[in-house]
Amino acid sequence: MLFLIKIGEISLKGGNRGYFEKKLVQNIKRRLKPWNPKMTVRRNRVYLDIDETHRSIAESVLSTTFGIVGFSPTDTREKTYEDIRHAALEQTAAFTKHNDAGTFKIEARRSDKSFHMDSYGIATRLGDDIRASHPELSVDVRNPDLKIRVEVREKAYIYSDNISGPGGLPVGVAGKGILLLSGGIDSPVAAYLMAKRGLTQDAAYFHTYPYTSDEALEKVKELSRILSYRCGGINLFTIPFTDAALRIRQRAPLEETTLLMRACMMKTASDLAGRGKALCLITGEALSQVASQTAQSMRFTESTSDLPTFRPLIGMDKEEIIKIAKKIGTYDTSV
Repeated sequence: MLFLIKIGEISLKGGNRGYFEKKLVQNIKRRLKPWNPKMTVRRNRVYLDIDETHRSIAESVLSTTFGIVGFSPTDTREKTYEDIRHAALEQTAAFTKHNDAGTFKIEARRSDKSFHMDSYGIATRLGDDIRASHPELSVDVRNPDLKIRVEVREKAYIYSDNISGPGGLPVGVAGKGILLLSGGIDSPVAAYLMAKRGLTQDAAYFHTYPYTSDEALEKVKELSRILSYRCGGINLFTIPFTDAALRIRQRAPLEETTLLMRACMMKTASDLAGRGKALCLITGEALSQVASQTAQSMRFTESTSDLPTFRPLIGMDKEEIIKIAKKIGTYDTSV
């Protein structure tokens, strides 16, 4: 089973492109290691070859691996028009099996200039052959029901299904950060969005037992497991915070305790980052969502750290955040 993988933003990386492609291949191989994947990067394309029996597993991995904008199960043929025509008609027949009528379009790309037909010639001749074999189909070049793509490279690749990936950049190309992970809705979404920009993350959870229960800790562990699947693996550090919280409550005015605790957490996370060679902190703060997330409050709480603090949710409202949480599977655990 061959998948053609489309890489989107990676293709714009110029001289660093090879590094990004290598990291993407490593990430896919690691996630599919038990199923013996074979990966190839060739002429601006990434290919995954895996046993047909593992197709659903491969599709699950590719649809959740950052750096992939889309992928297609692909028919590989010899570079003859008859082979290309045969594959295209097979894919058309599969479509008409479930559709009495519809529209189609052929997109052809001839990267191998030694092939005797140019891109336009391939597309028009295939279109004529498909219309002759399937008169119930008509051509629509703008919004077709079926789009068959042909790429003539070292071999001929023919594909029609295009499955979306999450986009972004491969995890690991942007260094490492420390995520301040709570059991709420916001911080897991922040982790997901930073992983989408290529950041590897470790998570810090501040546990104030017995004021927060062991069930709360188990919830954070479960959130870490869910995030780990998409974010390239996460180390969770559970930090006992009860003594620090009690000391702040004993000595500080009541109205200042929340900000002081937050500042203490930022300082501790910064110290943890120094031990793990992390470059930044990540929080799930959204501007003005609660009183401790005003511009003034955030300026104070981050003053205890020399590291940059990334807040990917800063301009989002709660409904936007909840929508992403449901999409990535953390919402039910968080609530």
